[in-house]
Amino acid sequence: MPIVDIHTHVYPPSFISLLRSRTAVPYIRNFPDAPSSSRLIILPGEDDPSTPSTSRGRPIGPEYWDISRKVAFMDAHGIDVSVISLANPWLDFLPAAEAAAAARAVNDDVNALCGTHPGRLFAFGTLPLSGSADEVAAEVARLARLPYMRGVIMGTSGLGKGLDDPALDPIYAALERHRQLVFLHPHYGLPPSVYGPRAAEYGHVLPLALGFPLETTIAVARMVLSGVWDRFQGLEVLLAHSGGTLPFLAGRIESCVAHDAHLMKEGKTKNRRSIWDILKKNIYLDAVIYSEVGLQSALAASGSDRLMFGTDHPFFPPLEAGETEWLSVKTNYSAIKTAFGEDRKSADAVLGDNAVRILRLS
Repeated sequence: MPIVDIHTHVYPPSFISLLRSRTAVPYIRNFPDAPSSSRLIILPGEDDPSTPSTSRGRPIGPEYWDISRKVAFMDAHGIDVSVISLANPWLDFLPAAEAAAAARAVNDDVNALCGTHPGRLFAFGTLPLSGSADEVAAEVARLARLPYMRGVIMGTSGLGKGLDDPALDPIYAALERHRQLVFLHPHYGLPPSVYGPRAAEYGHVLPLALGFPLETTIAVARMVLSGVWDRFQGLEVLLAHSGGTLPFLAGRIESCVAHDAHLMKEGKTKNRRSIWDILKKNIYLDAVIYSEVGLQSALAASGSDRLMFGTDHPFFPPLEAGETEWLSVKTNYSAIKTAFGEDRKSADAVLGDNAVRILRLS
């Protein structure tokens, strides 16, 4: 039984160079009070020099771009195969005229990295979402021909207006036609104001622990409400972080839909697919949830045959000097072991067999 990590990121060297060349978010910079520590700044406000240095972006080193570090991490944690993807900010910030060429270059770089370790590395491609819908659809088709690509990674802003934007329909059609699974990953979180005036005192905990999961939940709820999966019943989406809060809140969302007079008046409450149906047929969840309680909610919503192991490497590294085992990985392993108990077959499915089947990892 192989262990497959489907949520693991890499920033190819060409993308690192692009981020270093910039002077506005997103970018990589060094602050005067910490000149030896390069920081990846990807969220608004993370470059505020008045905040503690540990709250400004995140430290970035070779583990982000050196593929040998990725493989060493895999070996140290018993991972046989990784499906790598570019992490946020992806390419949304690029001018429209540059997006398509940049996406091709990044995808070719990542595909080539996979080729250096055949059989151990596959990838989700990156789309030129600041370009035109035709350019995005063309890259979807091209990715389907690259040997190591197994889908695409996408943020919740889509073409800039969210995943319920009708302008995305030709892209959803292309993804459905070419059987390209969408790995949906949050990026912007929630507006910083929702965390209150003292939020900077709490490091990255509030935006990462709460903002990212809620961003995912809101994006998927908008897809459901706008009928994306009614129009594209073969569209498959893998949700990061076990679907955010969607498994827990699906029933509440359905109840609110059933009791909404506006939706009833607009004729949107009849003949629509429920979130429960979509969770069982179109949505996959990763197991990056760090607890048995959260994992049980994901299992109840989608089933053990639709859940896949992940690590979120290289994020959440050990903080203590000399510590080699990543707590973030250990807690995900432990949650799976505890949740399934003696049901080894289901645990093996989540750890690798599902990914092999769903992503055609041969």
